[in-house]
Amino acid sequence: MRKRTLGFVALGASASLLLSACGRAATGGGSDSAGTFDLGSTEVVNASDKSGGTLKYAIAGDFDSTDPGNTYYAFNWNFSRYYARTLLAFNPEPGERATELIPDMAAELPEPNDDFTKWTVKIQEGLKYEDGTEITSEDIKYGIARANFNGGTFNLGPQYFSTHLDQDDHNVFEGEDPLAGFDSIETPDDYTLVFHLKDSFSEFPNVLTQPQTAPVPIDADRGELYQEKVVSSGPYKFDGEYEPGVKLHLERNEHWDPDTDPVRRALPDRIEVEIGVNQDEIDERLLSGEIDVDLSGTGVGPAMNARLLDDESVQGNLDNPFSGALRYVNIHTPIIEDVACRQAIMYAADRDSMWRAWGGSEGGEIATNLLPPAIPGSNPDSDLYPSEDNKGDLAKAEEKLEECGEADGFKTNIAVRAEREKDVQTAEALQQSLARVGIEVDVKSYPAADFFGQYAGSQDFVRENNIGLSVSGWGPDWPTGYGFASKITHGDAIMETGNFNTAEIDDPEINGLWDQALKTEDPEERADLYEQIDTLVMENAAILPVVFDKALIYRSDELTNVYYQPSYMMYDFMALGVDRD
Repeated sequence: MRKRTLGFVALGASASLLLSACGRAATGGGSDSAGTFDLGSTEVVNASDKSGGTLKYAIAGDFDSTDPGNTYYAFNWNFSRYYARTLLAFNPEPGERATELIPDMAAELPEPNDDFTKWTVKIQEGLKYEDGTEITSEDIKYGIARANFNGGTFNLGPQYFSTHLDQDDHNVFEGEDPLAGFDSIETPDDYTLVFHLKDSFSEFPNVLTQPQTAPVPIDADRGELYQEKVVSSGPYKFDGEYEPGVKLHLERNEHWDPDTDPVRRALPDRIEVEIGVNQDEIDERLLSGEIDVDLSGTGVGPAMNARLLDDESVQGNLDNPFSGALRYVNIHTPIIEDVACRQAIMYAADRDSMWRAWGGSEGGEIATNLLPPAIPGSNPDSDLYPSEDNKGDLAKAEEKLEECGEADGFKTNIAVRAEREKDVQTAEALQQSLARVGIEVDVKSYPAADFFGQYAGSQDFVRENNIGLSVSGWGPDWPTGYGFASKITHGDAIMETGNFNTAEIDDPEINGLWDQALKTEDPEERADLYEQIDTLVMENAAILPVVFDKALIYRSDELTNVYYQPSYMMYDFMALGVDRD
């Protein structure tokens, strides 16, 4: 998922690293791109103020949820902004300033007290829902409360608010007044919110960019069914109900005021999403112009990847940015309990073959540590499990297997998202490399939309089905060590379902360092703590890094205002328009 650093100051230098281009020279292709490969990583391509038309998306999987309070996929944090405004936002421009925080519904950036335990936010007056009623601070308070304090109704979104708000147990779906006793957020008037935190949290404004800060009218909330037709606060509203696995269509919201919105250009008249389309079909239809954007945002599939790179005529329509994400394999600690057995996997893994499965040089760079290079505290030169040519150290792996009492190897399963072809190929490459030391792994495919809610992120499912490994990917919620890795490595983040600390890392020393970082104001001192955490995660052999991710993305000549937004690790959907005859 995403983004940032101390208070609300962006990591400009780090953000620019996220935008590194591969420097590939090319000729031909792309009307405004002048044949330049990767132009969308650093500037707006095909700039236009033309409005109208239908912007068409397609995706192989589905939304985890269209409810802004219950989603954690990066593409949906990006897309949901069409109908769900947030308190703060990321700067809508390419380049090193792209990860700066700006107000969205807020009238100005939040004000902290001296020790960063209280934050005050003023919102704009006159903001409206799709029915013309005014948005109030209480609606935002309720949106946050329902997403985090709901008795287990929702399990897919991040839990920063439930972790940091100074709030006793609460369930908005119990009792006549859902906000009675919910005192950690004060609303002294219709346009002010005051957040009270348990402890100092200097990075808190970054949390206010997240979809959970979208307003929700109490009377309109239908719990789990709210995702069928979310009440819009943005420039578009649902046209009919969302049909999981089939479609989502949006039409203009006449009560949205562009003068209040610095983020959304709202150029198309209509937004249409086709769901459950095969990736190869998506890629072909992108090239033919039948659809405009792959909603997943992760780039073309392997077959199209090779085809495009060999075609000089389309080089100017391709972008190949570093996403800021890590692609990795969780080693599930409750299933593979002995650290030596987990270390055997780390040593036996053929990183070169997994890198090639992910797409080679256009797919990313081989990763040997947890934190991506743009994150302060990252040490990408660190490698606790080295091997010649990254092919694996089988002798070391066999030593570790003997140490954990499994000299002949063992059997387990690896979970993958069925619609993510690169995930599947990565798992197959790992399967082959582990077989060399007697570790037998069966690849099990599950739907991406429910992958964390019902399968790899469900503790019961993992234990009942011997899921010892799972292929995953993670990007920063903001670009610091805490914004990147706390939700996948802190023991407090472990959940029974919707679990993104999928390896179930619960190490007291790691947890203590995370807690210490929250109270550390100096960014260099925090970076040192993050480096220590990175090393400990690798020593625990709970995460097997695969690649620091790059995506190969195709953009058509008809798509306007295209640029890569590192905050979402894909194109900025809010800028896009279409220019068709």
